[in-house]
Amino acid sequence: MFDFLTSEEVPATSSSAPRTAADLDGALLDTYSRTVSGVARQVSAAVVHLKVQKPENQQNRQRQGQNGNGQNTGSGSGFVISTDGFVVTNSHVVNGASHIEASLPDGRSFHARTVGDDPSTDIAVVKIDADNLTPTRFGDSNTLQVGQIAIAIGNPFGFQYSVTAGVVSALGRTLRTQTGRLIDDVIQTDAALNPGNSGGPLVDSFGRVIGVNTAVILPGQGLCFAVASNLAKLVVGKLILEGRVRRGMLGIGAQAVPLPSKWLNALEINTRGGIQVQSVESGGSADKAGLRAGDIIVQFEGKPVDSIDTLHKVLDEASIGRSISLWVLRDGNLKSMTAIPAEMR
Repeated sequence: MFDFLTSEEVPATSSSAPRTAADLDGALLDTYSRTVSGVARQVSAAVVHLKVQKPENQQNRQRQGQNGNGQNTGSGSGFVISTDGFVVTNSHVVNGASHIEASLPDGRSFHARTVGDDPSTDIAVVKIDADNLTPTRFGDSNTLQVGQIAIAIGNPFGFQYSVTAGVVSALGRTLRTQTGRLIDDVIQTDAALNPGNSGGPLVDSFGRVIGVNTAVILPGQGLCFAVASNLAKLVVGKLILEGRVRRGMLGIGAQAVPLPSKWLNALEINTRGGIQVQSVESGGSADKAGLRAGDIIVQFEGKPVDSIDTLHKVLDEASIGRSISLWVLRDGNLKSMTAIPAEMR
C-alpha cells in the first residue's frame, strides 16, 4: 500500500554539480564563522577580567562606582603573556590602583600587582601568582593589511569574555594619551569595543595578538583603536625588566610656533616651524645649556623639530645623559647650543 524509495531510487547529489552563488556565499560565511569561533576558543583562556579599586581622587574613565570605602571601582581586561603570570593591560585601567583582582575564565581569582605602567603608550603589565596558565603570543603588526580580520576579546560592561569581530580599518593612526603624548603606531578597527574591553587583545585569524585594545571614539560607530603589537611588545619588555619606560626631558615649557618666511629664506632653515621656549626649569637641562624664554628650537641632533610631538619622539631613552646639539633661533639669529637631557620622572 505504501511506496518507499529505495536507496537506488534516491536522486544522487553529485559533488561535481554546479554550485550557486548562494552556496558559495554560505560556504564563505561558514568558514568565517568557524575561524572566529575557533580563535575565540583558542584565545579566551588567556583573557583576564580585572576588577580595580582606586582612591576616589583618581580619575578612572572605566565604569565607576563608590564601594563605601572612599574607593572608585572599575573594570577592564587583560591577557596572559607568560606561564609565570605576566598580564598585559592598559595603563588607564590600573594606573593608581590600590587593589587589583584578576579573574580567569576557569573561575579562579587572584590578587594582581602592578609590575609597571606607561601612561604615554597606555600599556601596563600586572602579575598574578597562578599556575596552569595558557598564554597568548604576539604577532607582527608590521605585516598587517587593511581589510584583514580583527577579533576583539574582553569584558565589556563587566560581562566576561565577549567576542566581537571586524576588520583592520586603518594602520598607522595616532592617538593622544592622558599624558598629552601621541601614540604613533595605532590600529583602527571596526570590531566593537566598549568600556571594559580596555586592555584586552585584538587578534588575527590565527589567534596572534596584533594589538592591545585601548579606546573607542564615542558617539562614532566603528571607530575603535588598539596599540599595535610591535610597540606593545617593546614597552612590555621594558616594563618587565625595569618597571618603566625611560624618556628624556629638557626641563622647559614650550609651544609650537610657525617661523616667519623672512627667517626661513635668510637662515636656510629646512623647517617651517619650531618649538618656542615659554619657561625654563631652574637647574634643569635647558637651564644648564643656556636656553631661555623666547628661544625657538628648530633642530635637535640635526633633525627638524616643528611640534611638541616631534620633540617628545626625539627625547627618547637614548637621549638621556648624552650631549645633544641644538639649533636655536634667538633674536633672529641662529645659534648652536648643547644640552644634556635628564631622565623624565
